[in-house]
Amino acid sequence: MATTSNSTSTGTIVFYDIGHKPPVTESCCSPNPWKTRLALNFKAVPYSTSWVAMPDIAKVRRSLGESAGRKFADGSDFYTLPMIHDDATGSTISDSFDIAVYLQHTYPDSGAGDLFPPQTLDFTFTPPFDLAVPLSERGDGGFPEYYRFNTNVDAVFTTHTLLMVSGMPLDPATIEQTKAEFVRRAGVRSWDDFTLTSEAREKLMESFQGALGDLAKLFLENTEGPFLLGQRASYADLIVGAWLRMAYVCLPKSEWEEVRCWHDGVFGRLHDALDTFAEVK
Repeated sequence: MATTSNSTSTGTIVFYDIGHKPPVTESCCSPNPWKTRLALNFKAVPYSTSWVAMPDIAKVRRSLGESAGRKFADGSDFYTLPMIHDDATGSTISDSFDIAVYLQHTYPDSGAGDLFPPQTLDFTFTPPFDLAVPLSERGDGGFPEYYRFNTNVDAVFTTHTLLMVSGMPLDPATIEQTKAEFVRRAGVRSWDDFTLTSEAREKLMESFQGALGDLAKLFLENTEGPFLLGQRASYADLIVGAWLRMAYVCLPKSEWEEVRCWHDGVFGRLHDALDTFAEVK
């Protein structure tokens, strides 16, 4: 799949997202790009989307003068998206958290306002095993509460992404290359290693529900909901919402309905409320 910009919107910002199975506007499911899409729509800044096939990500990043940005634990480069290029400032930013910080600093009063309003985000999650995720030396952008929250939310969902791998809408044109890349990233022998038996899947769903319990409690503290601050959304809500978008696309429908209903339906309400910022342009 060639890199294209086939958005229905034009603007000064180009947003680079991972293109999956056509139509890409319906199959986009990568959580970090979703964090950026939600933030761009929250800020209501003009932008267009350039869809990039996974095998082309490294080439596209290098064409914009961007290095890998991260490395795997073995020291090899990890090229990923999202990335934005803002013609208005000449800036290219290539990490979802950094992009949110950039949007807040550059367009502080745009759209729905402050992405990072002050709040305490008391949620931690310790993975039961080494996630083998790429190393990163990024700073907190001046928002340490949000940075820690982002790290912990990523950990709880990443621990359970095996539930979603088989449902990823991979592009048939690049499916073998994409599968090989996922195998390399995960450090497994083959794509078949991602397959779960029905018993293992049931146990992992139980683990997922339990792991989300403390996060749900945080959302339920403000009874005005559906957001952490009640009726006011923040980047913390977008972080969780981005992972829920992946679950919505990649989980079997019956399992997604379970997730929606867990913990008094808190995540279903959050997912639905974030439709306001979920337009795929």
